[in-house]
Amino acid sequence: MSSSSIRKDISKNDQEQAVTVDQDELQLRNLGYKQQLHRTWHLVESFCASFCALNFIGGVRSVIFLGILAGGPAAIWSSYVITIVFMTITAAVLAEICSALPLSGSIYIWAAESAGPKYARFFGFIVAWWSCTAWMTFTAGNCQTTANYIVSQLAVWEVDFPGGISNDNVKWRAFIWAVSEVILLVSVAINYLPPRFYSIVFKFSLALMMVDFFLCLIWLPIGVSKTYGFRTAGEVFTQTYNGTGAPAGWNWILSFLFTAGTMTGFDASGHIAEETKNARVIAGKGILSSAIATGVLGFITTILFLFCTPDYDTLFSLGAPQPFVQIYALALGKGGSIFMTIIAALGLIMNTSIAIVAASRLVFAVARDGVLPLSGWIGKVDSLGQPRHAITVIYIFGACILCTILPSQVAFTSLVSAGGVPTIAAYGLISLLRLTMTPGRFKSSYFYLGKFAIPFYICAAVFNAIVFSVMISPFFFPVTAETFNFACVIFGAVTIFGIISWWLTPEDKWLRREFVLKALEDLDPSGPATREHSD
Repeated sequence: MSSSSIRKDISKNDQEQAVTVDQDELQLRNLGYKQQLHRTWHLVESFCASFCALNFIGGVRSVIFLGILAGGPAAIWSSYVITIVFMTITAAVLAEICSALPLSGSIYIWAAESAGPKYARFFGFIVAWWSCTAWMTFTAGNCQTTANYIVSQLAVWEVDFPGGISNDNVKWRAFIWAVSEVILLVSVAINYLPPRFYSIVFKFSLALMMVDFFLCLIWLPIGVSKTYGFRTAGEVFTQTYNGTGAPAGWNWILSFLFTAGTMTGFDASGHIAEETKNARVIAGKGILSSAIATGVLGFITTILFLFCTPDYDTLFSLGAPQPFVQIYALALGKGGSIFMTIIAALGLIMNTSIAIVAASRLVFAVARDGVLPLSGWIGKVDSLGQPRHAITVIYIFGACILCTILPSQVAFTSLVSAGGVPTIAAYGLISLLRLTMTPGRFKSSYFYLGKFAIPFYICAAVFNAIVFSVMISPFFFPVTAETFNFACVIFGAVTIFGIISWWLTPEDKWLRREFVLKALEDLDPSGPATREHSD
């Protein structure tokens, strides 16, 4: 190939990239914002933002024991199939509106525009509060989950800890807190890397998750076959179990706490949309592809672990904070358990760091609109187009939430358990609003659902309502002060704060009616008149 041909090809590629950038900035300007963040990421980063934040292997490994208690293996795999179908539908609903509104902190803007001009501010405020709560508590909870993997090695090596390995022991809680705070600090520090280096973090995290998956897929079964042996197909596919004390039907439905919990968070691709090239296409692809990949790989991992767990007597006798570390020790030996713990802990640190990316963009978006105290400082970006101050805010909130471990593990667990509830509520609410308030809008979306729109909105709204009811339900029955699920109380309080903020914040300060109207008109000028919702 001649040098002139090469130059022509390079010039053509540069022109195509310039057109894409111009289109991204033009769409952002039409939505009322100017380009402040860097825009250097592509499909790989968009996919990793959600896929790695979901962390299918870490999620399944951490909470599969809840699924076993709620219905047993038969409930787990059957509920997982249902979850894959309906969470993929939910992802399609979000991809549709994400393509039309590819903004940082997207989810509260999606809710506002889905509600139409009349109720946009009300639902926008509520979902903004929900989302900030969800991502901040998820970040803190992930740090403690990582700490549990690390400290579980003490149980494997039978190390005596002063006062014992128990949440009733204040020294043990202080130890967990200290380790968790260090992990949070490391996860946040990674976020200060320049965007081009953070692209490597995305890819490293993806590679690490797949190494973890294939080690579990190959090495763990070999170890199990040489030690305590596999569970039978009958046990995996037909065995039921009631470890919650709930009525049989509700006990089975509680298994969705495990299955849906491992597939919640694919909206992260939308939160980095302003940093993604060709965002109206790529961000939606990131949402859909990450949801499907997480569902399929999570299901395979779940079936694998159900075959590889020891019998129930052994399983429920494991006393480590993260029992899977002891399962690795039983199947692979103590040395093998150390190696797998390192892989799992590194994966969770990367997972937490990527979750902070999504959380910080959400906080940046709210601050950019001038709603938060110190908004001018929080909403600043550095010379590389990063919201460093928003990242710092996430660290401060995460560190404060972790401090609740010290007085009471129940307090911290209640905060963290409430983390998934607002996200599921937002998924369901957006679907319901699209069904009832703006069903004919956003036809310009690259992922416009067309004739599938109404059925998809109904399915997503109903399924997420069921999952929401599971997440706020007590898990153990009969209900006592120790078993009460405070997620409903925390969720209610957050919702009330959102309503108060909506009431006290002047309309010209945030989510102005003309902003919503202009966005609707620009996105779908040929659609039904916006005045039908503005009376």
